[in-house]
Amino acid sequence: MDLPLRTLGVAPNAWRVNQAIADITRPQKTPQPVILTTDTKNLRLDLAKVAILVIDMQNDFCHPDGWLAHIGVDVTPARKPIEPLQNLLPELRAANVPVIWVNWANRPDLLNISAGVLHVYNPTGDGVGLGDRLPSNGAKVLMAGSWAAAVVDELPQLLEDIRVDKYRMSGFWDTPLDSILRNLGITTIFFAGVNADQCVLTTLCDANFLGYDCVLVKDCTATTSPDYCWLATLYNVQQCFGFVTDSQAILEALNRQ
Repeated sequence: MDLPLRTLGVAPNAWRVNQAIADITRPQKTPQPVILTTDTKNLRLDLAKVAILVIDMQNDFCHPDGWLAHIGVDVTPARKPIEPLQNLLPELRAANVPVIWVNWANRPDLLNISAGVLHVYNPTGDGVGLGDRLPSNGAKVLMAGSWAAAVVDELPQLLEDIRVDKYRMSGFWDTPLDSILRNLGITTIFFAGVNADQCVLTTLCDANFLGYDCVLVKDCTATTSPDYCWLATLYNVQQCFGFVTDSQAILEALNRQ
């Protein structure tokens, strides 16, 4: 009598094993090809190998009581992705595309944060920087578990979504993001969030360097930087690192599929 096989791992990077056999063939996902219109080319991609990264849509970056607003930044542009993400994310979930929230959420002791990173956000040393309390509500800036580091209330995170804490502008540096994506069999990444020219772009660049196919969703992405930074980001993504599309094009591709 054959012994039953048990699954080890997360599909598609999973084995089937028992006392006598280790089946390491890794069953493949069923392909879901779609045609996605981008600003430069039509892409034929496999939805079964796609994930969306939503980067830093957090109170500290997007809320009028958050950290950026405290230091005098107009966060109105950072709130622009909220509505298109509200429309896009449920449709992606319905198509079984993983939604991955990549949020800046530091350790309480800041032991993995260098002085150089601290200096970027508190150049005089006497301001409100990483880990310091916001005067308005006492929340600790970009601290894991704090209101400051939480995703804005307008964007609900569901139980099936995936959460990755990051500690630099790039979501790949010193995090498990790459391992998670590879275990899920992801080859194509949609990018959304803020700031486009900083955390979104550096994460996208690292993804490109690691061999992922990168698609920036421009209406689900924004920046509080000057317009020339936004234009340079679009240019560099299209010229060097991937493709640019919008949420409407993705929704149309999903409807055709």
